[in-house]
Amino acid sequence: MTDFVDVLITGSPVPNYSHPGDAGADLCSTEEFVLAPGERRTVGTGVAIALPDGYAAFVVPRSGLASKHGITIVNSPGTVDAGYRGEIRVALLNTDTSMPYSVAVGDRIAQLIVMPVSRARFIEVDTLPGSHRGESGFGSTGYSASAGQGVTAHE
Repeated sequence: MTDFVDVLITGSPVPNYSHPGDAGADLCSTEEFVLAPGERRTVGTGVAIALPDGYAAFVVPRSGLASKHGITIVNSPGTVDAGYRGEIRVALLNTDTSMPYSVAVGDRIAQLIVMPVSRARFIEVDTLPGSHRGESGFGSTGYSASAGQGVTAHE
């Protein structure tokens, strides 16, 4: 059974889930433009939302645009806080080094994921408790056995 949260919205087009069970609802462009190789642009979606307290929305890239055309979101995930009432805008980036990408009005450019979020109470201490990982950071958990053949980090 799926739980729903009511999200008030103004503007159009209203974000839409493409398939049952999808986590992200598609956000569409309200602008027509060409994104040159390496160019970034903030794009309007025409919608503003009011989330209930305890929720946030996250703007994330569409996997097809990323894998087929190199189109991603600069600040992914973009965070829409419960108190924000302005238009949701998407900071698109064309990572392709040679091919421009054309966007038309109504094209799906990103996805919006609405999630419950907790607020943290930060408690200052002199030292942190130990853990198995400790202070090890980027790349600290090693790589797959196929090193040199499309190396994949395990994190």
